[in-house]
Amino acid sequence: MDFAAIGLGKIARDQHLPAVAESDFFTLAATVDPDQKADGTPSFESVEALVDSGFQGAVAICTPPAVRFAVAQAALAGGLHVMLEKPPCLSLTQVEDLTADADRAGCTLFTAWHSREADMVAPARKWLEGRSVRQVQIVWREDIRQWHPGQHWILQEGGFGVFDPGINALSILTEILPGTVEVTGCRLDNPENYASPIAASMQMRLAGGAEAHADLDFRESGTQTWEIRIETDDGSMVLADGGACLTIGGQAVPSEGGAGEYARLYSRFADLIGAGASDVDSAPLGIVLEALKVGEKRKVEPFAF
Repeated sequence: MDFAAIGLGKIARDQHLPAVAESDFFTLAATVDPDQKADGTPSFESVEALVDSGFQGAVAICTPPAVRFAVAQAALAGGLHVMLEKPPCLSLTQVEDLTADADRAGCTLFTAWHSREADMVAPARKWLEGRSVRQVQIVWREDIRQWHPGQHWILQEGGFGVFDPGINALSILTEILPGTVEVTGCRLDNPENYASPIAASMQMRLAGGAEAHADLDFRESGTQTWEIRIETDDGSMVLADGGACLTIGGQAVPSEGGAGEYARLYSRFADLIGAGASDVDSAPLGIVLEALKVGEKRKVEPFAF
């Protein structure tokens, strides 16, 4: 199936284009970006121009989240199957509207939570089944200058700030511990020169009553940490390296390896298209929006990329 990447920023070039190149189902046929092009591939400045060219197939929307909704609406209106990078939209209402648009158009809509595809997320979920969770501690600290160099939009209005990577942790949390998550408190550190938080400290209550805390920070210049530690009535479990490593009771669980996160996403996308189905999950987004709503904002020193 012909495929087009919409938005040719870092995530598209680092993850989406290589995954499509390895796919047996998708073939890169076009890109959409007003400023950047991929060598040897037809390029368009807008989704409307792509549709007007006669393109039919699937797209991944890799733009900044502030414009994702409008771009997805145009793609679905043009009869295209749509994968949404995370966070999928700016609001739950927007996700609901796109779901309705996809249903009317007979197209697949896929909210892609790539961290759920990390090697050890499924084994972690399986081990937690039937066990009583006592406490969850999330530490998601990384260097914005390394992972988002010069991407000012991420700290601007609608960019989600530290929740852009932090939502990956929440996508894993809601995958391995299904059920409602209530945000009971949040502190947001907002740089004086930007609108979105550069760090956050969250308190949550899980479906079974357990407490969870998340330490999210975009200013980590030393060791990067992407870890979820869960204490249960049957010992502790740690998911580290963004879900790539699993330790249970202090013992490392060997990984079976296999395809990478984005390769698995595209395999899932292909299966959904083949089945004429959609896969839309807005739970991680809902948690972030609640944290931003109830969070106590604290001004911190200006940030410079």
